[in-house]
Amino acid sequence: TPSREPLLWLQTNTVKMKATLLLSTLSICDAYVNLEHRTPHSFTTRRSTSHLQMSDASIDRSTTTPPPTQPLSNHVFAGQVEQALLQRFKPDQISRVLESWRLLELGYEHREFVGGQQSTPITDASTSRCYQLAPSFVPGLKAVAWWDNVDDYKWATALSKSYKVIRDEFLSVLKSEDLKSGNNVWAGALSDDAASYGEGWTTLVLVNRGQWDETNAKLFPKTSRAIEKSGIPMAEAFFASMKPHTSIKPHSDFTNFVLTSHLPLVIPENGNNKCRLAVGDETRQWIEGKVMLFDTSIYHDAFNDSDEMRYILMFRVWHPDLTKDERDALQFIYDCLEVPELLSDDPKVVAVGQQKSNQMREFPLKEAGASGFGAAKAKAKNKRDKKK
Repeated sequence: TPSREPLLWLQTNTVKMKATLLLSTLSICDAYVNLEHRTPHSFTTRRSTSHLQMSDASIDRSTTTPPPTQPLSNHVFAGQVEQALLQRFKPDQISRVLESWRLLELGYEHREFVGGQQSTPITDASTSRCYQLAPSFVPGLKAVAWWDNVDDYKWATALSKSYKVIRDEFLSVLKSEDLKSGNNVWAGALSDDAASYGEGWTTLVLVNRGQWDETNAKLFPKTSRAIEKSGIPMAEAFFASMKPHTSIKPHSDFTNFVLTSHLPLVIPENGNNKCRLAVGDETRQWIEGKVMLFDTSIYHDAFNDSDEMRYILMFRVWHPDLTKDERDALQFIYDCLEVPELLSDDPKVVAVGQQKSNQMREFPLKEAGASGFGAAKAKAKNKRDKKK
């Protein structure tokens, strides 16, 4: 997903920071920024050998082993985040997240042949594409290209049932003048590396790093409510378009602790294998309304061989092998990057930062009379209007 390198970690002058999950049009960790100077704080095919020879030159088939790590100094930003994590969580409950954070600080990039973890094990590492590349790496998580049990997840079933409502609203807004009022509508690649994967792939963000884009959520209220109601454990959500007769080169999204899910909305020549996605050694076609779940820390590419635009609703979801404490710890890291007050030594400042963080992640389309920050804002506005 070249437009927004999902779930990458942010980078400072001396430290690489974990800052995105999601994964993408909205990338959980969009681009590189300097944090040290912030204000204080279906159809399935196996890929042929000829195809591999033609398109897989960019795949790095080397492997790495995580080096030993040590606790970080609290004199650097990464160390302050680690100390804040330890104050909020028991060390044994988030040990894998701590290891991940420390590996990131060391500049470690995890590279591994994961063919043996597939439902049908792959043994020939010399030609396989089943390689994982994850600079943002939580140890001990399964690396399965295609999660065929996706229908076992209630959120996936709920989204499939909402497909027609979501598609119809999307197509209606797509044709209307209202679309111009959205934020970063059909944004392109955020970096030269992302742009090099291929042209014709753009996104429109609804959720980024666990935070709703209020403007875009109001532009697509039925979609936003369907997403919220589904209970999907997401870090990112966005629409993604792909132009006709374009492709995306093999690449990794660099993060293994989130998976990618697609709800195909508009697939030209639906069912005729014109629009395809390959993850590892297996290629599948998008089918309208059928939710897909896969691991984009494994090399993957995509094709639109049709004469029309392809549209999907895309999500970055927390890896199912993560515990609740681990998910919360990872989200807390993202929150620290947005709200540095969370790292303050002053409990009052931390409390204000926590409130701010909670408000940023709250669903923005609360109905009148409901509880929560959204409702509070609406009530405050009503009071001001009455005074006038």
